[in-house]
Amino acid sequence: MSAKINHIAIVVEDIERALAVYRDVIGLPLEHIAEEPAEEVRIAFLPTSSGEIELIQPTTADSGVAKFLAKRGEGLHHICMEVEDIDATVAEMASRGLEILGQPRHNERGEKYVFIHPKSAHGVLLELYERPG
Repeated sequence: MSAKINHIAIVVEDIERALAVYRDVIGLPLEHIAEEPAEEVRIAFLPTSSGEIELIQPTTADSGVAKFLAKRGEGLHHICMEVEDIDATVAEMASRGLEILGQPRHNERGEKYVFIHPKSAHGVLLELYERPG
């Protein structure tokens, strides 16, 4: 499997307060903020030279991200690895015993993604991601 880090997602209670640190103090540029209805989050995209930092804020009180935030507080949510063939990668990982959370699905931008359960990755939620085309 060939992969690179696409982004690191940080769950936050309030994107604007988090931007005061990541954009205003650290100096990362804010590319844009978008809603991701399927995941019930609002995302601030902050590109770096080697991937992105994504600040994710739940938009509902009962979403998976909201539950994560309530249980663990703000901080690292997941690391996203970009792969060339998500279906083949998922099949290989599943055959080696990793727990895949559902089937790969598409986000609002047409990118394909799926999550790997943290208990399969030493406590870290992993996201696999495939760019369209």
